[in-house]
Amino acid sequence: MKLAYIGTYPPRECGIGTFTHNLTQSMLDFDERGVSANEILVLALNDGNQHYSYPKEVKLQIRQEQQTDYLEAANYINLSGADICILEHEFGIFGGQSGVYILPLLHRLEIPCVVTLHTILDVPSYSEKAILKEICKMADKIVVMSHKAISFLTEIYDIPEEKIVLIEHGVPDIHFDRLPAKTEFKLTKKKVLLTFGFIGRNKGIETVIKALPKMIKKHPEVLYIVLGKTHPNVLRHEGEEYRSFLQLLIKNLNLQAHVLMLNEFIGEVELFKYLSACDIYITPYLNEAQITSGTLSYAMGAGCAVVSTPYWHAAELLTEDRGRLFDFNNSDQLAGLLNELFDQPETLKNIQANAYEYGKNVTWPKIGKKYLHLCNSLLSFPKQILVKKETVIDLLLLPPFSLTHIKRLTDDTGIIQHAKFGIPNLKEGYCLDDNARALLMVLMTYKQKKEEQALEFMPIYLSYIHYMQNADGSFRNFLSFNRNFLDEVGSEDSFGRTIWALGYLIGNAPNDAYYQTGKLVFFEALPNFEKLQSIRSIANTIIGICYYLKTNPGDEAVLEVLKKLTQKLMRQYTLNHSADWKWFEHLLTYDNAMLPLALLHAAQILPDKKIVEVAMITMEFLEEHTLKNGILSVIGNDKWYAKDGERSFFAQQPIDAMAMVLMFHQAFLLTDDKKYLTKLFDSFMWFLGENDLRMSLYDFETKGCCDGFEVYGINRNQGAESSLAYLISHLTVLQAYEEFYQSEAIAVAENVKDLQHI
Repeated sequence: MKLAYIGTYPPRECGIGTFTHNLTQSMLDFDERGVSANEILVLALNDGNQHYSYPKEVKLQIRQEQQTDYLEAANYINLSGADICILEHEFGIFGGQSGVYILPLLHRLEIPCVVTLHTILDVPSYSEKAILKEICKMADKIVVMSHKAISFLTEIYDIPEEKIVLIEHGVPDIHFDRLPAKTEFKLTKKKVLLTFGFIGRNKGIETVIKALPKMIKKHPEVLYIVLGKTHPNVLRHEGEEYRSFLQLLIKNLNLQAHVLMLNEFIGEVELFKYLSACDIYITPYLNEAQITSGTLSYAMGAGCAVVSTPYWHAAELLTEDRGRLFDFNNSDQLAGLLNELFDQPETLKNIQANAYEYGKNVTWPKIGKKYLHLCNSLLSFPKQILVKKETVIDLLLLPPFSLTHIKRLTDDTGIIQHAKFGIPNLKEGYCLDDNARALLMVLMTYKQKKEEQALEFMPIYLSYIHYMQNADGSFRNFLSFNRNFLDEVGSEDSFGRTIWALGYLIGNAPNDAYYQTGKLVFFEALPNFEKLQSIRSIANTIIGICYYLKTNPGDEAVLEVLKKLTQKLMRQYTLNHSADWKWFEHLLTYDNAMLPLALLHAAQILPDKKIVEVAMITMEFLEEHTLKNGILSVIGNDKWYAKDGERSFFAQQPIDAMAMVLMFHQAFLLTDDKKYLTKLFDSFMWFLGENDLRMSLYDFETKGCCDGFEVYGINRNQGAESSLAYLISHLTVLQAYEEFYQSEAIAVAENVKDLQHI
């Protein structure tokens, strides 16, 4: 067989990666001549911007937050000649909300698929449940590692039991005698306790440390070894805070001679030496929600006596006198239990022997044979045919997302507003509009793609906004390159765009410092909201308020402001529309789609059918005049389009195309009607040549976007406004694609629920 595996993989330091590597090697199925009957190819998941030197069996790398990588992976597998695909599933290793990016890959697979579930939640979020059910629906077989997991899948996720196979977590077939292992580590005079694996708050290591003083009184030779690095995700977001906490606890309890913390990720041979050298292995996890524990399986495989809190896998595995259980967070109970075992060496030896007997039956060669048998049985039957769920959005048509040009335009003050071709035009300085758009864009980027560079840009744009705010909460707009103010009060449009960005920040801040700053500036500006007269400024402000209210729904004062501003916009429609002109003004000008977009946002907050009605009517009117046969032709700024007049086709600008993309995206979110995804993607393709000139405004060389097109052709300058409009549109397409698969998964879950009620 030719076997394709999807999962993390060494040298990435990850428990799933170790599992995937061991599984692949155990399924090579060597004959007596040492020749493998099977061929393996691995598609490895990368985290963040990490790069790894993978072994030759890794044929393709999937960047966790790059949606197109998953589509390319599906195409690769389908063309590779692989007979079967084995997916290692863990929510945290796949991109998108609840790991949704894996769904498009699975939808495109044309070969049978086995999914191994490493985590199954008993109280999943709505999205987590829907996505896992969709994964299980597309899988031909689902492998779990405990009986508890089977009951969860059948009772919570409604998965047919006949689709589920129990195959235990494998352990390396490595063995060392206890005395030589202790001698090598100079531990012959110690009673050794051991915990290994990635370190994080949920591991409960402090429970063991707090138990040591009572143990040492009876057994002063006790040594507790904590072997493992801080988990990479914990390290990325919290640093070594937990390890420092543990070290301070050790110092305060005067246990420096009794605790050894080894900040290492070691190979399996060395690990099994440590396991063989320990007298008791401890997993002191803080709650029961762990359906599978690789560290527990390894300890059993090494013949360790295990003492553990009763999380799900431990409660199941440590029956038949293979270990002992103690209550969560109960250091006193743990101390008593450990003292009892050390006082009764024969009992301890009996537990170790029982664990060893279990371990002999779950070595990787035996587990590999079980997977091979499962794969062979699948291939003897035709693959189940599922209806393919597709969207018109084709991410493979998009250029790779890049902040290269934004980096070129950004200095330590802010983003330069204009460019000569792809070169920043320093003579024009900075403006509030563009720094607000830039803040919005990098917030979207970090939320969607977790790019560290976006995080670096955030304080620059946010500090520019803060610097430009006046004492009365209004904002200046323009700043020269030498940091001189060029106006006293900026335009209402720049004010509204800033509130939009701040509202989005409050709802999507990556940390508390940015959240607090954004909230401060937002509320300093709040007294000016109701003074606005420009309807585009009102529209932008409405959007910002809606983003704020989505995470602060109880703020009645801001909700009241939203109602008043929405009524202002509705009143403009009432005053200006007619039977053949369903619009807010007597002409179509710039940024037109922002007006129905604002009402589509407001409709999510305010229960008023009239708001939805006007939003849909004006959206359809704008679409009628700008989107025909799948080609977007936004109103040109050359002459605009007066009622009863002729529209302008030239001076079309990227911000208008961006507004159309955002409008159709919001319409999809409000209605769940997939036709708006088609219109969204058609609008986005304006940037890539599906426009009146049939020329791409995106510059594949500079990674910037041209400022629009005129009678003479493309305006090759690539200022901040146009490039940010392109990037915000690109990110919206990615978000909409993700939401399509989320909504499909949820729809399937709802249909199942409805059928069960019939």
